[in-house]
Order: sequence, then C-alpha cells, then structure tokens
Amino acid sequence: MKCLILAAGYATRLYPLTENFPKPLLKVGEKTILDWLIDDIRTAAMVNEFIVITNHKFAPQFAAWAEAHSIPITVVDDGTSTNETRLGAVCDVRFAIEKLQIDDDLLIIAGDNVLDFSLTSFIRYAKEKRTSCTMRYYEPDEGKLRKCGVSEIDENERLLSLEEKPEKPKSHWCTPPFYFYTKADAARIKDAITDGCGTDAPGSLVAWMCRHSVMYSMEMPGSRYDVGNLESYQLIRETYRGITK
Repeated sequence: MKCLILAAGYATRLYPLTENFPKPLLKVGEKTILDWLIDDIRTAAMVNEFIVITNHKFAPQFAAWAEAHSIPITVVDDGTSTNETRLGAVCDVRFAIEKLQIDDDLLIIAGDNVLDFSLTSFIRYAKEKRTSCTMRYYEPDEGKLRKCGVSEIDENERLLSLEEKPEKPKSHWCTPPFYFYTKADAARIKDAITDGCGTDAPGSLVAWMCRHSVMYSMEMPGSRYDVGNLESYQLIRETYRGITK
C-alpha cells in the first residue's frame, strides 16, 4: 500500500506564517504535522512508501524534510507556483499516480490535520471490508455541514452518496480528508476526471466513486484538528505543548 499525502495547497489563511513555508511542516508540540501522521501510520506496518504531492514553491522544503528520514518518502512536484494555478486535490492525485506509475492500494490523506486517534484502525477497517472506504463523524451544526463533504450511509455502513458543501445537507455525517482506495478503484481516477468529477476538493472523487463502486464509511473514533487559520494553529499548539509521541 502507498500513502499519498495531499500537500499542494498554499495555506493563504495562515499568512504570513505560511507565505514562504508549507503548512504540513509546521510544528505541533515537538514534531511537524506530517511527522505526527506518518509516525502513526507506520505502526500499522502496511504502508511501504509515503508520497507527498506538493507544489513547485514548497517542493524543495519537503525534499529537505524527506531526506532527514530513513523511511521511503517520495516528494512529487506538481509544477504549480501560485494558489490561482493549483491543480486541485483530485488532479494532484492523478498526477502522482501517473508520474510514479502507481499500481497499488492507496491511503490518501490531507497533510494538514492533527488527530487524537490512530489511523491504523481505519487501515484495518478498509482491509477487512476489502473495498474503498472513507471515514465520517457526526456534526450537529448545519452551518458547519454546509462547509464540508456530507455523506449518506445505510444501516450496514455502506456509503450511498457524498455531496461537497451542500446547501441542504442530507445527513449529519461529515467526511474528513482520509480515504482508502483499492488498487482497482485508484486506477479509475482518470476516468472520474474525464467523466466530469470535481477536481478541487478530494471529496468530489468520493462522490463519483461511490456511484461506480462499493464503498464503506467508518465512524471516526476520535477528533481531528484542522489547522486552517492562525487561531486554530495556536489552539492545537497549546493542546500539544510538550507532547512528543
């Protein structure tokens, strides 16, 4: 299995902190956000390569970070240099797959989230289901639902639909940016884009895929901290102050 980390954004809401520095490499406690994620995923012993897809502006910094690690980490530069010319998450996934000729199961995660639970439970869940999978958490606030991907789930946890930023949410299930795609479904991403799948938000791919393949959704066993602005970053830094593992 490959772990593809989405890190090609420009984090404009965190300026000036991220004007010349990539958000996933910001420190939380004693480690970078990316190191928190990777150190956790490695404990499952199921990922044989980590792939960071980033932009041309931040590629050198990610490359320097990767060189300091003894595990297989590949940095892919998508060639963009500004927020206005970014490819979008789904096109970045396709770019990495084609550039590296990936033919494997894919764990795809956003590189700017800190979790208080282990993603290894999600990896095990997906392996048991033997299908592509997402995660979900209950969000009672309709205002927040309108800003995320909202899922419909049946009584057996099968994913029926996903809608990004719906005006009228069909459920209270939010879908965070953690996805597992089987090798067969990962090979269909190019078809999804050709078919008109949205390319900016990674959930758009899920919306297309669950109409063409069987997908399941695991309820998230804890909380995630999305480092979206300076206030949220300061909050998570205070929460993790002094924590090293």
